[in-house]
Amino acid sequence: MDDLVGTQAPRRRLHDPTEALAEVERALPGMVERRRSTPKAINWVAVQTDLGTDLPSDYKLLCELYPAFEISDFLRSGGPEPGSEADWCEGARELLEIVAEWCADADLAVPLHPYPAPGGLLPWATSSQGDFFLWGTHPGDTREWTVTVASRNGAWWHYTGGAVQFLADLVSGSVERWALPAVHPRVFWFTG
Repeated sequence: MDDLVGTQAPRRRLHDPTEALAEVERALPGMVERRRSTPKAINWVAVQTDLGTDLPSDYKLLCELYPAFEISDFLRSGGPEPGSEADWCEGARELLEIVAEWCADADLAVPLHPYPAPGGLLPWATSSQGDFFLWGTHPGDTREWTVTVASRNGAWWHYTGGAVQFLADLVSGSVERWALPAVHPRVFWFTG
């Protein structure tokens, strides 16, 4: 049986993308050394057109300044590469098929639905153990999107901050790791 464990909130919601990125950099020693001096030229308009929605600015900034990475041999995050935006969107759609199955199978008091349903869940990261980290989308301002964690063991929970702030809070221990393993401040990079 699936279970909605609850909702956690950050001390203060960070709406400024650079402030959220600075929190991740503080939580993950050594990350700043991999920061690009020139942001990747990702075609976010193509991504938005392909997915049918814009993405939060904090996530876009993270993708522009850092290569894909994995935290603590567990949480994997990374965005599109310039010229491969359509491939990345296709991968997101494939993950959405799995999210749709999980949502349909979940026995939650308040049903959850995948994007593009209103308020639908859109994946932004996965784990090496099969967990999903999803945006709770909302029409209008993407700065108001929240995070939903769908654990492989059936536990679901919400975090009322943004994705980049979630990464910082998960690593720093500011958020409880409901149904997730311990996360250590180690980063493994997939590309340069």
